[in-house]
Amino acid sequence: MIAILLLISAVSLLYVYLKWTFSYWDRKGFPSAGVTIPFGVLDAVRRGKRSFGMAIYDLYNSTKGPVVGMYLTLRPALLIRDSQLAHDVLVKDFASFHDRGVYVDEKNDPMSASLFALEGASWKTLRTKLSPSFTSGKLKAMFQTSNDVGDKLVAHLDALLPKTGSQKVEMKSLMSTYAVDIIASTIFGLDVDSFTDPNNEFLQISKKVNRNKVTDIIRGTALFLYPGLESLFVRIGWKQEATERMRELTHRTVDLREKNNIVRRDMLQLLLQLRNQGKISTDDTVWTAESSKHGTQSVSKDFIAAQLFLFYVAGFETTAATTSFTLYELAQNPEMLAKAQEDVRNAIEKHDGKLTYDAIQEMKYLEACVIETTRKYPGLPLLNRICTEDYPVPDSKLVIKKGTPIVISLIGMQRDPEYFPDPLSYQPERYLDGNQDYNRAAFMPFGDGPRVCIGARMGKVNVKLALAKILTNFNLEVSKEKREIEIGVHGIPLMAKEGIPVVLSRK
Repeated sequence: MIAILLLISAVSLLYVYLKWTFSYWDRKGFPSAGVTIPFGVLDAVRRGKRSFGMAIYDLYNSTKGPVVGMYLTLRPALLIRDSQLAHDVLVKDFASFHDRGVYVDEKNDPMSASLFALEGASWKTLRTKLSPSFTSGKLKAMFQTSNDVGDKLVAHLDALLPKTGSQKVEMKSLMSTYAVDIIASTIFGLDVDSFTDPNNEFLQISKKVNRNKVTDIIRGTALFLYPGLESLFVRIGWKQEATERMRELTHRTVDLREKNNIVRRDMLQLLLQLRNQGKISTDDTVWTAESSKHGTQSVSKDFIAAQLFLFYVAGFETTAATTSFTLYELAQNPEMLAKAQEDVRNAIEKHDGKLTYDAIQEMKYLEACVIETTRKYPGLPLLNRICTEDYPVPDSKLVIKKGTPIVISLIGMQRDPEYFPDPLSYQPERYLDGNQDYNRAAFMPFGDGPRVCIGARMGKVNVKLALAKILTNFNLEVSKEKREIEIGVHGIPLMAKEGIPVVLSRK
């Protein structure tokens, strides 16, 4: 009898708790949607019907108004639908939304202390220190390393395609290999060729990062939605294999360079400057990283590993997807394909027939194609922030309370006909002089404001390099009928469900 009473009491308390939790936005006076107990707007994710970003996109499309309350499982969050309000949150009113609200423990878990996750003054200090790493001069100095990877891509396709005729190529997997090698070489400073050696250590680790196992889903959910739970996982010693192997690889590489005084022009070298000299040189010709005369090291090897791991996670999927989606769209739009090919050809001719960093910068139409791809297919379909001080919503009586998670649906805004005419139509001309008929506040594929993606320029160079290599060396067959790519149901990045097929032939 007592057991039955306890069970009834527990069920009653649970019912009251859930009803109270899922009435949060009603009590605060905000409009709300997606109130499905206990998963909220993520119920479609739980059922395997939508990815995280696309579930938010669905909510964006099914609601109206500047702000909508929602529930990310048991956590109330606010979806911002108005482009100007989103811009204010990221830029003008950054002081009220300067953190992401994800798990970070700089003291006890240095691998969590990446530029993405750090908060407040720690983030600002690190952002300032890392900014010299991404100047045009630094990227130009690293370009030859990237170009070598592009040559390996061409050689692989040469071996893959028949002597005559054409062949369908699943571009997403191919460009994933390219992206892995670009990051391994320009970020980690490793000499790998995943096209000829698919069992190399870096590629094997990369595959573990992108798994869709239950344990990885649990950790990813905790990292973004329940930082306290992730902290508990770390404290009880639940290690993630990919993170640990990336950490060990970084330690070995740092030890090798410091012991043998090896100098390379890559991102790791710049972080070694920060470690051994206290800062990254603003002189784009200086790459040495000898210790200062006092011999003090300002950052640890774990710190370096955390930043390199972030650059990998942020750059891998976005580089591969953006390149693949761009090729797919060009194959469906013959006039645009011809313009892109001419743009690449003219830029190379201006530079004595060589594909240089400066030639890449002159490919303005190709740049517009890449930008349009990031609009229609943003690598990360949403942005997240957390309210760091109470914030009155402009032109309303609503107040966003401190501690409220904020979500901006990039794919929602960037495919909204209110902001972009004919949003599903692929139109690189939107970004050329005299044609800018879109809402600029709604366009933010790399974020906006002080926390805008620090590596956006580097990412665009690597995407344009791969596109230029393919358009120069191969024929891209125009599709006979247009169709939209179906988006997959796993992960946070925007990924094609069935891959991205493109038909290529030799020139």
